Amino acid sequence: MCHACVMDAVKKGMLSRRDLFRGSAAGAAAVAAGALSARSALADAHGGVVDLTHTLTPEFPTFGGEPGIAYEQMATMDADGYQFFRLTVDEHSGTHIDAPLHFSADGTSVDEMPVESLMCPLCVIDISAKAAEEANAMVMPEDVEAWVSAHGAIPAGACVAMHSGWAEKVGDPSYRNDADGNFAFPGFSKGASDLLMEAGAACLGVDTLSLDPGDSQDFAVHYSWLPSGRYGIENLAGLDGVPAAGATVFVGAPKHGGGTGGPARVLAMV
Repeated sequence: MCHACVMDAVKKGMLSRRDLFRGSAAGAAAVAAGALSARSALADAHGGVVDLTHTLTPEFPTFGGEPGIAYEQMATMDADGYQFFRLTVDEHSGTHIDAPLHFSADGTSVDEMPVESLMCPLCVIDISAKAAEEANAMVMPEDVEAWVSAHGAIPAGACVAMHSGWAEKVGDPSYRNDADGNFAFPGFSKGASDLLMEAGAACLGVDTLSLDPGDSQDFAVHYSWLPSGRYGIENLAGLDGVPAAGATVFVGAPKHGGGTGGPARVLAMV
């Protein structure tokens, strides 16, 4: 059957079912109300939902400097009666996951990550004060120890996120580089990530382009954390809207076979 014939048949079918849709409007409204009620109940049980995800656009900064996403419009409403885009996406763009395979030859790919690891207690370590003074500031072991002193032990399977205040710089060149064009942004020290590994954390999160600070020469955190079977999330947003302890993070990981990571929708229940 030709494309035009298919579209004509679809449109006729849509018209013939219009009365049916009208007749079931009350039922649809009830379903929608039920979904809203369930969503509200879930949020009320925690207090709210915070989106920790940046919108991915071609302008969003990437580590390599190239656009992380490109759009090609394949159909339009005027010409085709529907619309969709073909996307070309860099796995490591926007708010995204680093799967173990990203820095190991035979690590777990993003589609193989245990789903249990994608729902985590969220621990937020705030280093925004020292990051304001030093662009390449790091989460140090003493920052982890101070968090534990204030909030208790790091929960097993936790996502430990660095809040450096860098998310506010998105759209400005200083998110990626200093005035001389060098990489400059905060990250974790290997000492801190080793301590968190011992504590049983499952994930490191950062509100910058990399788990390692911008001036890292050896990517020590990437090369130790990811091959251990743990994962990372880079370019988080909204960490100023969640508590230091007590929230739960839901990581909407992509599931393309053999992937080293990919853009993710990350939500915190607070």
